[in-house]
Amino acid sequence: MRSIVLAVFAVAILTMIPLSHASYSVTNLNVTVALNKNTSAQVTEILTMIISNSSVQQYTTNRVALNLTLSNWQNIIGPLLVQHIINPYKGVYNFKFLPGSVTNINGQNYAYLLMSYEVSNVTVVNQTAPRNFVYRFNPAVFNFEHGASGQVLNPNTTLTIVLPSGSQIKSVYPIPDYPPSAFTNDYANTTRVSWLYGEPLSKFTLTFVITEGIQAEVVGFFGQIYKELGIFTYLIIAIIILAFILYAYFRVGR
Repeated sequence: MRSIVLAVFAVAILTMIPLSHASYSVTNLNVTVALNKNTSAQVTEILTMIISNSSVQQYTTNRVALNLTLSNWQNIIGPLLVQHIINPYKGVYNFKFLPGSVTNINGQNYAYLLMSYEVSNVTVVNQTAPRNFVYRFNPAVFNFEHGASGQVLNPNTTLTIVLPSGSQIKSVYPIPDYPPSAFTNDYANTTRVSWLYGEPLSKFTLTFVITEGIQAEVVGFFGQIYKELGIFTYLIIAIIILAFILYAYFRVGR
């Protein structure tokens, strides 16, 4: 028993020692927020970093280790390895973390760290007409660097927001860096917008409108009935169809 404990202790020490000498340099962070109509969002974060030649072996060892948590990786990589879109009241769910393999480009060692997760209540929606829905982004979910005037995008960081299908942007601040021509045509047919390093987020606003078709309204109507009445929904639909058939039959028979 004592020999097993000593062996485990020795392995732990050998694993920990190289971490203090490992050299990782983060060069770029891409945060993509894909908004859903139900006010949630799918977030994908890709962290690009350079690894020194002396640290490649240690990174490779850490990558295949089964006992390293996200907290361990945060201690290894640094403060940029965090979720930058967070609902402080509900947290994130369906979280996935994938440290990529090392790629050598022109003598430089690169690796990509990917985080994927979902967040609730990233937007707030109000129905202003039978098929008209106004969405407003909730800036309280941002978890970026804090400056003198509030949050700003971290160095070498790109924030991209992907809008739900059928969206039309009504207002946005600050003006997106991409696409550069969207501002001049009132964001017509714009499906995604991006901001680069240094953009202030303290007064961030994004409002867009979705106008659903009549088919979506009908489906939503019966979906709400099913949510409230369950299996009795089918009985109600059957009665409505039967009543329509009887009405048409007797009307034609006159």
